[in-house]
This record gives sequence, C-alpha cells and structure tokens, in this order.
Amino acid sequence: MSVDAKPLPPINPSTQPFWDACAQGRLQLQRCGDCGHLQFYPRLLCAACGSRTLEWAEVSGRGRVKTFTIIRRAVSAAFEPDAPYVVALVELEEGPTLMSNIVGCDPADVAIGQPVRVTFEMRAQGVAVPQFEPAA
Repeated sequence: MSVDAKPLPPINPSTQPFWDACAQGRLQLQRCGDCGHLQFYPRLLCAACGSRTLEWAEVSGRGRVKTFTIIRRAVSAAFEPDAPYVVALVELEEGPTLMSNIVGCDPADVAIGQPVRVTFEMRAQGVAVPQFEPAA
C-alpha cells in the first residue's frame, strides 16, 4: 500500500518569495516599509497600517514554543508515518508567530517556552516547508 504524499501549500504571487526563500533554506517574512511591522502570513497589505509598501526580510529562524498539541491520530494517510507528531505555535525572536511542527525530538519532550530553530522539510515539486527543532 502506498502512502499519500503530504499536501503542498498554496503558492501564489503573494507567497512565492516566501516559498522561494524556504527552498534555499532561508526564512523570510514581509516587513512594512512605512511602519516597520514584520508579519506572517504573506499578504498584500501591512496588517498594522494598511500600507502596500512591503519588502521581504530574512529572519533568524529562532524562536520559542508558544503552545502546542500532540497529534496521535494522523489527519490523513500522508501523516501516519509521523504520528505522534507536534503541531505548535512558534513565536519568532523577531515577534511574528508561525504554526508549524516541532521535529527532531520525542513529542513528550516538547515544552512551552522551549527554544527552537527553523529547519525545512522537502516535499514534492521542490517545496520546502518550515518546521522547527529544539535549539542546542
């Protein structure tokens, strides 16, 4: 029996620079050229001031686990080999919060406030999805 491929994120002109950077092993977010607000998820306007003057800024990829849950029953066959796995909100050092997975450790060892750093999972079509692992 074959395992389904993990789904790919929607990629469009607004998100393409984000995914291009991920494919290169870099995490970058949008920064407003008017107010300096750093935001995730990618969008056409600054969430803080409504400006259209957005640029891409590389961020450290370091953060802390804000909250998490352990998924014991996979949501689809594609994720069954990973179960149990952690879905977490990670607050980056720069401020924005990303929903992602915590990988590279036993799910029971994940804790709120735990320092993490970005890593990337390669999926089909060369898409790299940011995930996080415990920081050394």
